[in-house]
Amino acid sequence: MPTPDDGAPFLDEEMQRLLTQFQADIRPLQELRESLDSVRGRGEAANGQVKAEVLPSGALGGLRIDPRAMRLGADALAEAVLAAASAAATDLTKQMAGMMTDGLTPFADEVRRFSQD
Repeated sequence: MPTPDDGAPFLDEEMQRLLTQFQADIRPLQELRESLDSVRGRGEAANGQVKAEVLPSGALGGLRIDPRAMRLGADALAEAVLAAASAAATDLTKQMAGMMTDGLTPFADEVRRFSQD
């Protein structure tokens, strides 16, 4: 069995093993980040005549207004757009919270194990 006194090959192998293990350990976090980056919140208002999409940044990523919604009038249409955007933001928040809970639970379990030792 090689020892640290035997020279660099042992250290190179050990560093490679540690690096491989670290990469395996953080892969779930990388996948979570990628998933969070691609999630979209969706909401609608005015009986589906106004549909909004919100990006993880909080920016409005899409807005679709059915031509029939123009009959609502300016104020009602504005309220419908805000309502659809708000519903989309709520949807996004729920999705992200669920993803974070699912993605971080294994790490929380690991922290609990370390704290018990």
